[in-house]
Amino acid sequence: MTSNTTTGGPLGLDPELLSILACPDIHHSPLTVDEAASELLCTTCDRAFPVRDGIPVLLLDEARRRGGGAGEGGGAGREHGA
Repeated sequence: MTSNTTTGGPLGLDPELLSILACPDIHHSPLTVDEAASELLCTTCDRAFPVRDGIPVLLLDEARRRGGGAGEGGGAGREHGA
């Protein structure tokens, strides 16, 4: 019905959808948009989730760590199986 209005937001995503998307990690922080990189960013765990063909890929295994500096490894240490 309103399919033409759903691509009006950044990265071709519906602004209403963007307002409810959250990081899939345990903290469920809101995501921000990085249009230049075509990614959704979590400011809590510093992950960047790709948006492919207008579809956000909110899988922890598909996310990349941004920064890579002081914050690396602090938050989701369970990934490394210490």
